[in-house]
Parts: sequence; structure tokens; C-alpha cells
Amino acid sequence: MAIDLNALQNLGLKTVDQQPVPKQELGQEQFLKLLTTQLANQDPTKPMENGDFLGQLAQFSSVSGIQDLQKSFSAFAGSISSNQSLQAAGLVGRTVLVPSNEGVLSLQNGLKGEVNLTGSTENLVVQIQDRNGATVKELQLGPKASGHVAFSWDGLLPDGTFANPGVYKINASASIDGNNTQLETFVQAGVNSVNMASGNKGIQLGLNGLDNVGFNQVRQIL
Repeated sequence: MAIDLNALQNLGLKTVDQQPVPKQELGQEQFLKLLTTQLANQDPTKPMENGDFLGQLAQFSSVSGIQDLQKSFSAFAGSISSNQSLQAAGLVGRTVLVPSNEGVLSLQNGLKGEVNLTGSTENLVVQIQDRNGATVKELQLGPKASGHVAFSWDGLLPDGTFANPGVYKINASASIDGNNTQLETFVQAGVNSVNMASGNKGIQLGLNGLDNVGFNQVRQIL
């Protein structure tokens, strides 16, 4: 189908022998105006066939539909983020179970957590260590089946005195299938703040005495 060059110029479009202009996005209004001009200036002996006409409309509708879909997904993602923010804000003052190799010993609640035992064992051992890595308490939990196994320490030391409240390291191990295996640990921690982190970190929870953790890392709300 031939396109009248004068008609294109009347629409502000440059021909190939003129200086190029910066590429601009063709909106729906401009598309319809261009299509109307094509129809008005087509060769009467070679009118636009229905297939060509519908093809151009379908092409534009496809692009427009994708743009609308992107906007819908963006709005949907924003709604989910807002909902998560509201849920996270409700955790301030609550206790959560999160993955960590450190825990906070408090006078009221001691230090509590869980071990992710990946296989059955004859003896699960949890070592509580100070900042220097010295073991101050060893919890012999005995035979356990695979799964999450709870542990707790009231702060009592082997000599009968109580340890100072604060942050302690946690090291859990067990013999599984004849191999000494280091295990992942989770601790109970109080939430004191909720922050919207930059980048891809998402919602971050500020924990009492511990590093921040992502909202999606919370295993349990207590």
C-alpha cells in the first residue's frame, strides 16, 4: 500500500531525505491519526485490504496490551509490598524465630532456639560460646530424629553461677550416618523495628541485640 508523503509531513513525520529526529513512542492517538490519514490518502485503485487493516490494529493492540499488563503487574506488586509492610509493622514488640548462629541471653527468658537436624542422630550437641569462641555451656540433647529440634539455655554455667546477659554464639553438631555434621540453627529474638531497605533487600526486621533479618526469613511468630 502506498503512503502519501505529504500526508506524513502534515502529521509532523520526517521523510528519509530530511534530518532525523529523536525516536518517540507512538501512542494510541497518534496511531489512529496516522491510520486515518493512510485511509484518506490511499490509492483508490489499491485500497487497503481488510487483512492489512486488521493486522495493523492487532499489532498496536498487542503492544498496548503488554504495556497495560506491565502497569497492572506493577500496581499488583505495589499492593503486595504495602500489605507486607503492614504485616511486618505488627511484629514490633513480638518474638520471632529466625535463622542465626547467635542468640541473646536475657534474664527473663534465657536463650531459646531450634536446630535443623538433617538426619537422625544418637546425640545432638549444642555449644554456647562467648564472643571469643570459648564454650561456656554445652547442651547434650541426646538421640533425636530428623527435623527441627528445640533447645534452651537458662544462663546457668557449669560452676553454678549465671552468665552475663548478652549475645552468645551457637554451634550445633551431630553425628549423622557416621559423619560429624554442622547444623543450621534458629533463635528466638524480639523485634524492635521494621525498615524498608533499599535495593532488593525488601522489608527488614530490627532485632534486639542481633543483626537485621529479612521479613521473608521469619520461620515462626511466637
